[in-house]
Amino acid sequence: MTEYSVISDAEEFLAACAALAEGTGPVAVDVERASGFRYSQRAYLVQVFRRGAGVFLFDPPAIGDFAPLQAAIGDVDWVLHAASQDLPSLRELDLVPSRIFDTELASRLLGHARVGLGAVVEDTLGIVLKKEHSAADWSTRPLPASWLEYAALDVLHLIDVQEVLVAELEEQGKTEFAAEEFAATLSRPPKPPREDPWRRLSGLHQVRGARNLAVARELWRAREAFAQEQDVSPGRLVPDRSLVAAVLANPQSKSALAGTKDFQGRASRTQIDRWWQAIIDGRATEELPRERVPSDTLPPPRAWADRNPEADARLKAARPIVESLAEELGMPTENLLTPDHLRRIAWDLPGTTPEEIGAALSALGARPWQIAQTAQKITDAFVEAAQSPRDTSATAS
Repeated sequence: MTEYSVISDAEEFLAACAALAEGTGPVAVDVERASGFRYSQRAYLVQVFRRGAGVFLFDPPAIGDFAPLQAAIGDVDWVLHAASQDLPSLRELDLVPSRIFDTELASRLLGHARVGLGAVVEDTLGIVLKKEHSAADWSTRPLPASWLEYAALDVLHLIDVQEVLVAELEEQGKTEFAAEEFAATLSRPPKPPREDPWRRLSGLHQVRGARNLAVARELWRAREAFAQEQDVSPGRLVPDRSLVAAVLANPQSKSALAGTKDFQGRASRTQIDRWWQAIIDGRATEELPRERVPSDTLPPPRAWADRNPEADARLKAARPIVESLAEELGMPTENLLTPDHLRRIAWDLPGTTPEEIGAALSALGARPWQIAQTAQKITDAFVEAAQSPRDTSATAS
């Protein structure tokens, strides 16, 4: 087993950056977080490999300022696997690539049956990686030697994988498809914060009434504040189901809350004052939440035949066409065209020409290559649906 060490010293860090700057070709980059353990999604380890330089494992909390690394590798291509997962954590460190190659996304476009990193490395290079530490707590210090080897192997083979995938993309005529997908991934803005994130509490559908929803909201806020303060994943303090159980139990005293059987979690009793105060606040607040929240989510397709029969006919006509085209191209349907995009233009017809369909798809975020492949076929399907008698006996699924 190769011995790897984590770079946390400023002098070592600058020497590593200098070595990477002198390396050749693209760099492979990966990030390890502590999802499920810590409150934040910050990076607790950054792995970088470049030919002629080697593998380096960096400790973000200890290093702090990553400007020297950005200066060393910022202008070359970065190879990542599932880049959309790692880019936010990298951006928090001001590590921003100018161009990327995503080995997972490339594998999807190529129609690989398995697209996890271990599977892609095995399928392209014949090398088997053990993935036993993927869900580890990477905020642990010191990191065990076996974890460090695992982290190093996540980048050590990525450049070789990229070269194989580049050749496959060229062979299948998908090089431009991939380039547009990579650019879209890199330029995609962060998701805006949810207006009412507390509504994502698992099991909240069991809670009825604005007052009870206010109690659930205040419990969520109290847990969120404590989790952020402790830098611990909220669910590790008190699970969602326990917060909902506390609301449903409707305890009339702090001791009754403490005695609620389903109110569990490692902080459920040690922070009982905090949770009881949240319940009091929820019962007293004048800021009552709406019981129903407007949403731009479309109805499930099975309900379309009754609610919008014309849209139902359009979706039934177009979806098999898109699925068939994806099969011809050798890629998953969702990579050819996001299913929600098709549903939206079927529900609210933007026009009857390929140009109008294409413009609507573009506004939804479809890439030019996707539009070029699908707009005409979708238009033809929509026109055919409008001209055919509707069969209301079947529904889309």
